[in-house]
Amino acid sequence: MTTTHILGFPRIGAHRELKHALESFWRGEDPDATRLQDTGRSLRARHWQAQREAGLAFVTVGDFAWYDHILTLCATLGALPRRFGFDARALTLTQYFALARGNADHPAMDMTKWFDTNYHHLVPEFDEHTRFDGGVTWLLDEVDEAHALGHAVKVALPGPLTLLWLARWDGGATTDRLDLLPRVLAAYQRLLTALQRRGVAWVQVDEPVLCLDLPEAWRAALPASCAALQVEGLKTLLALPFGSAAEHAEALAALPLDGVHLDLVRAPQQLPAWLAAWPRDRVLSLGVVDGRNIWRTDLRRVLTLVREAHAAWGERLWLAPSCSLLHVPVSLAPETRLDPELRSWLAFATEKLDELHLLARALDEGAPAVAEALAQAEAAVAGRRASPRVTHRAVQRRLAQVTVDMAQRGRAFAERAVLQQQALGLPPLPTTTIGSFPQTAAIRQTRAAHRRGELSAMAYLHRIRDEIRLAVREQEALGLDVLVHGEAERNDMVEYFGEQLFGFAFTDHGWVQSYGSRCVKPPILYGDVLRPEPITVETTRYAQSLTERPMKGMLTGPVTLLQWSFVRDDQPREHTALQLALAVRDEVLDLERAGIRLIQIDEPAFREGLPLRRSDWAHYLDWAVRAFKVASCGVRDETQIHTHMCYSEFNDILPAIAALDADVITIETARSAMALLDGFGAFAYPNAIGPGVYDIHSPRVPSVTAMTTLLVRAASVIPSDRLWVNPDCGLKTRGWPETRAALANMVAAARALRARWALPAEAARAA
Repeated sequence: MTTTHILGFPRIGAHRELKHALESFWRGEDPDATRLQDTGRSLRARHWQAQREAGLAFVTVGDFAWYDHILTLCATLGALPRRFGFDARALTLTQYFALARGNADHPAMDMTKWFDTNYHHLVPEFDEHTRFDGGVTWLLDEVDEAHALGHAVKVALPGPLTLLWLARWDGGATTDRLDLLPRVLAAYQRLLTALQRRGVAWVQVDEPVLCLDLPEAWRAALPASCAALQVEGLKTLLALPFGSAAEHAEALAALPLDGVHLDLVRAPQQLPAWLAAWPRDRVLSLGVVDGRNIWRTDLRRVLTLVREAHAAWGERLWLAPSCSLLHVPVSLAPETRLDPELRSWLAFATEKLDELHLLARALDEGAPAVAEALAQAEAAVAGRRASPRVTHRAVQRRLAQVTVDMAQRGRAFAERAVLQQQALGLPPLPTTTIGSFPQTAAIRQTRAAHRRGELSAMAYLHRIRDEIRLAVREQEALGLDVLVHGEAERNDMVEYFGEQLFGFAFTDHGWVQSYGSRCVKPPILYGDVLRPEPITVETTRYAQSLTERPMKGMLTGPVTLLQWSFVRDDQPREHTALQLALAVRDEVLDLERAGIRLIQIDEPAFREGLPLRRSDWAHYLDWAVRAFKVASCGVRDETQIHTHMCYSEFNDILPAIAALDADVITIETARSAMALLDGFGAFAYPNAIGPGVYDIHSPRVPSVTAMTTLLVRAASVIPSDRLWVNPDCGLKTRGWPETRAALANMVAAARALRARWALPAEAARAA
């Protein structure tokens, strides 16, 4: 019989139950964590039961985390940041969340993207004194839960090489994080031994780092790492999601592993190398269902793809999604309002379990045994390909008319900067925010009432304008130099724009975890993109009418619109990106015509889209830069273009970021204490930069002194005449009291440094 399994399941719940329980605990409404613990147990039981009912050979344990799986692994191994002073063996949930969100004494652990996904993980902090001597037993408790419910268990763990690769090394230049490997492996051995004693038969060790271009020293660490995973009575499946690991096939075949899992969605080209190298007496797990996108699987194509492997491996052939299903929504069942034709093209996590079951039956019993189900799936795939709603002739004609000149500004930055300063009259170290202000319960209720038809369009407009007036009044009172309208009308920076564009569809419950309790509902980008009318112009023009200070227009960039949607897979991504760029370009030009002199085009996903293999970088960066420039370069030189990027490692793509030629880039740097800025300084980044001076993902309000210290550090890297002052990211998740306090301190820090450095207090504002 063909074994089916998954690498992980979404942990937030179909209705974001975990999010609501977490936030209730954080607000102090669940002081002993009773509701939170009950919610976790309920979600785990429900998700395990769904896996069992779908015929999976095991339920996957270890994919659940209260905030982040890397943080939970560190707590399990005992490898917590020493600066907090917490005992990992006695770690409380309050302390666990302090690591993720910060507390009064310490900023939160750094956060960055999980490889090339939009999931954010906490960054481990290791040095030569880091201990790996054990911590919380939550994983063992969850194994006991699953066994008590009668499930066979496969435990999923991030691998030791991946853990070390992702860590921030604070051990100095004379040592290396790889020097910690023996200690890490000893900790894994202790954990695996404990799992074996709990009756676990299989452990899945995720090593996506093997799909990167690893230095030789890391490649040389493979044998010791794999050997340490061997515990008598416990079988090991090495999982390699997100790319190709074909170059390691022969080396891994020579190591004592019981099985390997391959991502054949991202890298189908690697299969021949593994078919040639992998021993027939070990498990070969093939990831043939897309774990990162929501399109229905072409089942007949998959059956053709795996036929040779099935003939050779027989019952040792396993089928699975390409990666953890963490990256897709839980179920299509609640989506009763979705267009029926479009709905027939989709498969969320629960439906992907059914696809695995169907594939296994087709292999074990023959295709005729499931002919009707296969025919339905084939009809849905074929219907999508032929649907007239996918292609728009006007969009295709416009794409063919894009010229090189459309991606060029008129003058170089140095010349533009003079013209922009003459027009804007900003002081040195100008202060601003990234765009959004607190999304209060009242704002969310207003949007929900309007969506349900309980609030008329005119009443909704008046309430949103009330919120805009509040945001403008607050910013003026705080003394910010460049204002924003606050984005009260926006549910999400991608979803909001997608709702105004042809080619997008939307779910009611298609939530995906981004980090912690933060969930997003990615749009479904199914067809050619067209902007039928202006989206933000009237709102931004109204906000500008309320103040004499300059107002930024706020847009989401084409690459982020692409990356943070479930994107069509029937054409190259660069074609879709260029369609999005043309839509954004139209909005930019309309804002400029409305008198808006600063326009921010956010691209937080720019680095996220970078392929894992360096050999693929040039192609991606070429079309991603082109898309941004097509979107931004139609304006006059006097118009200042901003962009924003966050929670990514930028240093290896700085030439491409410079090639964007944005007048001002704002970046997240507070959690790293401005360390991310060093690369910009070494590169001699030519344009203006706003390094974030406080972490908006933490409720902690940093002092004026703390922000001043960060700005002094920034000025040692970037000349002060090109420095802006701003938070790390948007403020929608924060409350007004902490927002006021933090921004007041930020403005005070900027003014203090203007005085200390004898900078002009204020430039004359242009009329």
